[in-house]
Amino acid sequence: MVNEELHPTGGYEHVTVVESGRVAFLAGQCPVDQDQQVVGIGDLEKQIDQVVANSIAALRSVGAQPEDVVRSVVYVVSADSATVGAAWHRFAEHTDLAPAFKAASTVIGVTALGYPGQLVEVDLTARLPE
Repeated sequence: MVNEELHPTGGYEHVTVVESGRVAFLAGQCPVDQDQQVVGIGDLEKQIDQVVANSIAALRSVGAQPEDVVRSVVYVVSADSATVGAAWHRFAEHTDLAPAFKAASTVIGVTALGYPGQLVEVDLTARLPE
């Protein structure tokens, strides 16, 4: 949706409209493995890769895929805007989850997340296929 009153974006939409239908709200996807252990302690890219794998699995569990995402929020443990922005760009440009970040998207720098050593988390909302 293009609106000349709004600033250009880095690839996401300011507004995503969902026509009537079912919507799935995914819990925050964390960089944890099947043993509920944080992977890639101290390595943001490895943690992003695990979050991507977990997010795709969660989407598939409800019959959705990254293209069905209508809203994403990325939380990054950092006060450095370059680090926070780089994490979003990695998700949006260099992962199999990238199509999810074409819809309305937000990235936020935070001081801590739920697991010790966790550097990133993604919150997704998806429209479910008919």
